[in-house]
Amino acid sequence: MIKIKNYIDKKTSTYKTILKAFPWGRFGGALLLLCVLIFSGCGVKRRISKADKRFEIGEYYTAGDLYKSSYGKVSSKDKPLRAYVAFRQGEAYRMINHNRTSYAYLNAIRNNYPDSIVFFHYAQALQKEGKYTDAAKNYEIYLEHDSTNVAAKNGLYASQMAAEWRSNPTRYKVSKSKEFNVRRYSTFSPAYVGQSTDVLIFTSARSADKKKKTKNNAITGMPNNNMYSVRKNATGKWEAPEILEAEINTPNAENGVSAFTADGKTMYFTRARKAAADAGTEIMVSNRAGGAWSEPKPLKVFQDSTILVAHPTISSDGGTLYFVSDAPDGFGGKDIWRCKLENGECKYIENMGADINTPGDEMFPMMRHDGTLYFASDGHPGMGGLDIFRATPLAQDDSSNKTHWVVENMGVPINSQFDDFGITFAGKSESGFFSSNRNERQGYDMIWNFELPELAYVIEGKVMDDKDGIVPDATVRLVGNDGTNTRIQTRKDGSYRIKLNKNVDYVMMASARGYLNQNYKFSTQELADSKSFQSDFHLPPIFKPVQIENIFYEFGKWDLTPNSEAGLQVLLKLLNDNPNITIELSAHTDYIGNDANNKTLSEKRAESVVKYLITHGIAKDRLSSAGYGEEKPFVVDAFTAKKFPFLKENNELTEEFILKLTPAQQEIANQINRRTEFKVLKTNYNLY
Repeated sequence: MIKIKNYIDKKTSTYKTILKAFPWGRFGGALLLLCVLIFSGCGVKRRISKADKRFEIGEYYTAGDLYKSSYGKVSSKDKPLRAYVAFRQGEAYRMINHNRTSYAYLNAIRNNYPDSIVFFHYAQALQKEGKYTDAAKNYEIYLEHDSTNVAAKNGLYASQMAAEWRSNPTRYKVSKSKEFNVRRYSTFSPAYVGQSTDVLIFTSARSADKKKKTKNNAITGMPNNNMYSVRKNATGKWEAPEILEAEINTPNAENGVSAFTADGKTMYFTRARKAAADAGTEIMVSNRAGGAWSEPKPLKVFQDSTILVAHPTISSDGGTLYFVSDAPDGFGGKDIWRCKLENGECKYIENMGADINTPGDEMFPMMRHDGTLYFASDGHPGMGGLDIFRATPLAQDDSSNKTHWVVENMGVPINSQFDDFGITFAGKSESGFFSSNRNERQGYDMIWNFELPELAYVIEGKVMDDKDGIVPDATVRLVGNDGTNTRIQTRKDGSYRIKLNKNVDYVMMASARGYLNQNYKFSTQELADSKSFQSDFHLPPIFKPVQIENIFYEFGKWDLTPNSEAGLQVLLKLLNDNPNITIELSAHTDYIGNDANNKTLSEKRAESVVKYLITHGIAKDRLSSAGYGEEKPFVVDAFTAKKFPFLKENNELTEEFILKLTPAQQEIANQINRRTEFKVLKTNYNLY
């Protein structure tokens, strides 16, 4: 509102001055309007020219605002000029991640900007806003003009795949850091000092002196970036950040990404020689001695000092420096390069090649101790803006002596539709920090925590009898193909819990005195996430009949129905889990019908179950059958009494008892009597 108000005041003042100088009577209004239009047109062109100059020297923030204020003053009939101003505004805003970038490009398209590149950059801006469908359409429009553009192809593919990537996040957990960030200022590119995880250096545009007003940088619209250090105290908490000494942070330079040798004694960092992009960037080197950093010296990388170099990272042995540059013979944009360090000099400089670099920008490299390279790119397929990628060295091509790399996007939630970059790891752990401007309306960069939780596997459950009662003194044994052999007693409530290892096939057995054993097989092979297995064991007693659930016959016949398969498989497993038992299979009927017929029917039903078991591999001499018809009415146990409250424990479901019940209750009681059971005859089959 302040900018708008000032503009109105200036316009009013100009109008009054002209009116006083030219009091031309009744025709004065028309002449006055003509003068205003002439002066206004000249003013717009001067403003656009000024914006162009600011843009060319890299003052994108200032240039963008100048283009923005000029656009509304250009006549709607002058579409070529409006298109030019809108496009240049979009270009300036794109360089500083402004939230109105896509709107500026859209204005350029509406005014028929003549170069198809506007559709490419508009698609990129839409992709950063998460508008993937619209982004894909504009990538397709651009590819109609340039079907060979790799970055556009990657952008189209990524826009089409973004929804799927979002729905399949990795196991990483991320959250915005509470220790390092401050409102309204960017904070980014954290780096651990050497192998220690107790000291961190990061870059921030915040003011070290809150009382001192600092001048904003014309490039970013924010104060210059300085480097800060933060360390953990004795309790493991991060203390308040402190600005690095004056030898590192100077008033007329802007510092950026830093990296450290493994011993933490040498620091490489990016410095803009002046607070303007035309002055370029260079890599500085500082050594630590006596608790302080020495005055940094520039590292000469290329003979041509106009070539930009930035974003250093160092190999664990300190012998190879990786950096970013726009040097000639690259792949387009900014590429990642490397050189050998010999006596403080860069030698054998080489581009990292097509596996790593694209026609887009590859920046913010970070080399881990194991030789894995992490970097940010807007050229490889990603969610939008800069994404963080992992590059693993694959093999060396003997013919060209080149190392090949497998490049992988680190996926959601490490990456988002916004800029994600500047990652660092805490030692050898899969945790650390990275930078992102996600969900920041003004585009400020913030430091985020990330962690990959360790995969955890457990199995837990209860050991009960066939009526869900607690089995006392039950034992659970776990055997794995990795050599695991664990035996534990269940708790008083029958429960157990055992930790498991990854990529192991397991067999469990639950056992207790007076009960049959039960086995369970499972595996932790090829699991992508932590998992808790659940297995409850129901151990049948040895010394009393056990009812087999879910055994069904055709009405009035002995044929097993397809619905019996589940119950029969349970019985089959029980016999396989207990290979030393023999059993008697018995069938029972209700009192309805002829006694002799019921006896015959039950015998044949028991025989049907025995035949099923024999055909499925159970030895014939382990099985016998019996049919009891209505001779042995069911005696109600505690489990059945709880399930059917109209029955009491120890009720015998005789014909006389059942006839005293309601018709509905009679049907339930008769159904209970119609049952298939087994009882154990021997427990030493084939033992002697």
